[in-house]
Amino acid sequence: MRIRGNILLILHSLLLILLSSCRGDVVVYPSENEQHGESVSGEFLGFYLLNEGNMGSNKSTLDYYDFSTATYTRNIYSERNPHVPLSLGDVGNDLKIYGGRMYAVINVSNKIEVMTADSARRIGQIDIPNCRYLCFDGGYGYITSYAGPVQIGRQHAQLGYVARFDTATLQIVDTCIVGYQPDGVVVANGKLYVANSGGYMLPDYETEISVVRLSDFKEEKRIEVAPNLHYVMPDRYDRLWVSARGNYNSRPSRLYCIDLKTETVVDSVPMPVDNFCIEGDSLFFFGQQFNWETLEDERVFGIVNVKTRELLTENFINDDRVFQKPYGIAVNPMSGDIYLTDAKDYVTPGMLYCIGPEGKIKWEVRTGDIPAHFAFRKKTL
Repeated sequence: MRIRGNILLILHSLLLILLSSCRGDVVVYPSENEQHGESVSGEFLGFYLLNEGNMGSNKSTLDYYDFSTATYTRNIYSERNPHVPLSLGDVGNDLKIYGGRMYAVINVSNKIEVMTADSARRIGQIDIPNCRYLCFDGGYGYITSYAGPVQIGRQHAQLGYVARFDTATLQIVDTCIVGYQPDGVVVANGKLYVANSGGYMLPDYETEISVVRLSDFKEEKRIEVAPNLHYVMPDRYDRLWVSARGNYNSRPSRLYCIDLKTETVVDSVPMPVDNFCIEGDSLFFFGQQFNWETLEDERVFGIVNVKTRELLTENFINDDRVFQKPYGIAVNPMSGDIYLTDAKDYVTPGMLYCIGPEGKIKWEVRTGDIPAHFAFRKKTL
């Protein structure tokens, strides 16, 4: 048994050497497969999961779960693109599929990595400084940018912008200045809604959504919401849902609802919100805040009915599992299963949990470092 183990170790080492020769000093680790869950077929073929990787470590990776085979594959980008120097790069911040292509926002590497949606093979890149979040409409992509380097402090601050790029040519065709450190962005009713955070300017955070006309790509107005805005997503009732991190003191993290007809805040959810997603009429979120009375962090895993704006539950998990650092969330559009990631200690591999509609964990799998952003792959006709 020991001889066999030594032979396997030698073969594994030779494989790493062979793969690393494609990139000089950079080791390309092979992908790994695991079976989890049950095989299903339907409108969606599977999902990609972008692992952020700790800042400065150049460890952003891409995983894939195949619904038809119930197979989870880690680190597919590195293996399928061994010729790309430094692989995906430093800090994966967003992931979207549009028009048969997949776009990975790599924040500190100052680029959008463009791949084929079916195989994750590299097509090219779009250079954007300190890029953050993506959305698409009418053959164009829209990406928010902090514009300047990663530096905390008002003295370093400069206004951010949204860049519009042609998805056919991958060329930037226009830019629009918005607020400081813009994050989430979405297209609705012929306009672009941008969540300005002011995240580098603590304690003087931004509090407004920038409204940008797509017709001439100019900022039209701003909507006052709350400090340190983050994600913004539309529902199917002409409303936007926006998360605010708050100022970590007198203004706690909250979720806000904006009526697109009046472009004003019409409701809020009195719960901390770190991340959320919307599927159908349900908004799934999680968050935590420190309780100064108990001196402990209080966590919530909630569901909001976006039609009635009613909080349905403060805990959609009916399981004893303890989550160290809940980080990413998505919902399977076919089964209703909830995918929740745990970043653990931020420097070692995280975990992905599949939670059934009844709240029980169905399966779990190890991911890359800081698992964060999902993109579901649809069947093409």
